[in-house]
Amino acid sequence: MGKKVIYLKTPEELETIRQNGVILGKAQAEVAKIIGEGITTKKLDEIAEEYIRDQGGVPSFKNLYGFPASLCISVNEVVVHGIPGNRVLKNGDIVSVDCGVFKNNYHADSAYTYCIGEVKREILDLLDSTKKSLYFGIESAKVGNRIGDVSFAIQSFNERNGYGIVRELVGHGVGRKLHEAPEVPNFGKRGNGPKMQNGMVIAIEPMVTQGKRFVIQEQDQWTIRTEDKMFAAHYEHTVAVTNNGADILTTFEYIEEVLTKRNLIFV
Repeated sequence: MGKKVIYLKTPEELETIRQNGVILGKAQAEVAKIIGEGITTKKLDEIAEEYIRDQGGVPSFKNLYGFPASLCISVNEVVVHGIPGNRVLKNGDIVSVDCGVFKNNYHADSAYTYCIGEVKREILDLLDSTKKSLYFGIESAKVGNRIGDVSFAIQSFNERNGYGIVRELVGHGVGRKLHEAPEVPNFGKRGNGPKMQNGMVIAIEPMVTQGKRFVIQEQDQWTIRTEDKMFAAHYEHTVAVTNNGADILTTFEYIEEVLTKRNLIFV
């Protein structure tokens, strides 16, 4: 097997991905408007898909590798790839909503973890560490650095806080395909991995566990949950590496505007 090709993007391609990131952020905001106790995960999926299609986009995840839905919705101990269905959200839950948008031949990919009702302080601390580590990873996404620098920043921050880092799932390049080279692990050593270059686009997505780092796959062949059934958190941005530093192409702005208006907790 030869090395996988890393496709560098032009400024025009970055702008297309950024525009898709806006659609994605606003689709997540539609989710944020209704997420809460008593809502099914399937309803969230329908709301997001309708918004994305109304904007002329296509949900990146739907039918990708056979995945049956538009969103990956992962509740509590589910780390990623939860399939939306009839599960009703309840007080104290946390919900990772992972969304992709495909339009004009390019993808954008982003995830956000929501709180339902009164979430325990120790779980809020987990979310806080995970989200902060995303931005520490992004700060390390510089021309001349290596992917391992991003990985190390995420791992070291979360492990200092006592959390586990999932190793079986990683971030990835983003472009004409949702999953491109390079892989972006959330663990690793400084100075390891591919060198980052101007125009590289990567999805950085810490997946962090409250307990041990070990995960198992459910019988549906999609759902990944923690082995010890402790909670897990997940945040993700699509980021361009540029000569001027990291450029975040997706956005949490629209989500957090809605959560502020609804007086809902976010970290």
